[in-house]
Amino acid sequence: MPTNILMPALSPTMEKGKLAKWLKKEGDQVRSGDVIAEIETDKATMEVEAVDEGKLGKIIVPEGTDDVAVNTPIAVILSEGEEASEIKLQAQAIAPAMAKQPATSPQDRSGPAADNRTASPAPAAGSISQKGNGRVFSSPLARRLAKQHNLDIALVKGSGPHGRIIARDIEASKPAPMTAARPQGAPAAATGMPDEMILKFYEPGTFEIVPHDGMRKIIASRLVLAKQTIPHFYLTISCALDALLGVREKLNAHAPQDKQKAPLWKLSVNDFVIKSMALALQRVPDANVTWTEAGMLKHKASDVGVAVAIEGGLLTPVIRKAETKTLAQISAEMKDLAARARKRRLAPHEYQGGTTAISNLGMYGIQEFSAVINPPHATILAVGAGEKRAVVENDTVVVRTMMSVTLSCDHRAVDGALGSELLRAFKSYIEDPALMLA
Repeated sequence: MPTNILMPALSPTMEKGKLAKWLKKEGDQVRSGDVIAEIETDKATMEVEAVDEGKLGKIIVPEGTDDVAVNTPIAVILSEGEEASEIKLQAQAIAPAMAKQPATSPQDRSGPAADNRTASPAPAAGSISQKGNGRVFSSPLARRLAKQHNLDIALVKGSGPHGRIIARDIEASKPAPMTAARPQGAPAAATGMPDEMILKFYEPGTFEIVPHDGMRKIIASRLVLAKQTIPHFYLTISCALDALLGVREKLNAHAPQDKQKAPLWKLSVNDFVIKSMALALQRVPDANVTWTEAGMLKHKASDVGVAVAIEGGLLTPVIRKAETKTLAQISAEMKDLAARARKRRLAPHEYQGGTTAISNLGMYGIQEFSAVINPPHATILAVGAGEKRAVVENDTVVVRTMMSVTLSCDHRAVDGALGSELLRAFKSYIEDPALMLA
């Protein structure tokens, strides 16, 4: 029988995606592990691997097709000796099934409060991983994902051909995050002014309607969720940057060089900010938390998300265990993540999760602002520009380079005193950067 290639779930909450591009054409031979297509979600473009060997007999879903539901057959693989005529009826049966897929709202499709356990495709019935002679049969992508998520791949149940472990098995094996239902008696979320009413305020012909893309819809739903369900409060403190700027200049001047005499790294102020926040969370572990209705999640590592502006929105790639990494490592990792974020080439695990986040608008000349918490975080640090200011030291007015930062806190998880302690710890590392080099 011909074998269907199914639309994969690229993240726990994904239900639909766009089939952006086919990298193989009908009639091409494919092997297990070959990259055959590219799939776009609202925030990323991911590669699809073949999980079976044979010939690409038919492409069912053409490239450029939007809103293809997870587990929908997108192509058919023919084994040796099978003919394309054998899949004709199969393809005809699939087409009407795709047309009947129920529409979902952006919130239903990718909202952060969705139950992640329902979004991942279920493994094929009766499939088991083949582990003959101690060997585990898995695709290269599956092995890579298992390593990234610290999963023992030998314990994962495979849903690929002959029990082969594939990428979706790794995603399905990750622990599902705790979800919380709305408490009884809690008010329903408020709704905004309807479109029809808004349009009445403006004369026809004086505007054009630009439809929202998937990313903008998801950003909007997450921001509404954050402001409606997270009780924000804000703490601001100013930090002197003079010592940091001096250390940064010395470190950059002594950076090792490649064969072309170019420095292998160039530290930014933001790299110091990431490291300082990571170390501050280790010093004040009670602030390195996530609120759930069942209990407080106290995180061991400082996984720091960093907001990156991209066309049409933003992504927040995460520097994992930032407290353990050198400034040079953070710099290199951040440059790589930011570059791939702008191309929408991040894998979901690279921008999901994290224990806090940083939003830096200093490079735009913004002096001070407050950021909206990115669920499920309990804090986010808004970083302003470094600027010369007159400050009083020992009853004398001196000029210092100062930077204002504002910590937004989830009051359910981080109280005022605790947030203040976290900011004081952050300030101590920024103003005495030698402490973060120990």
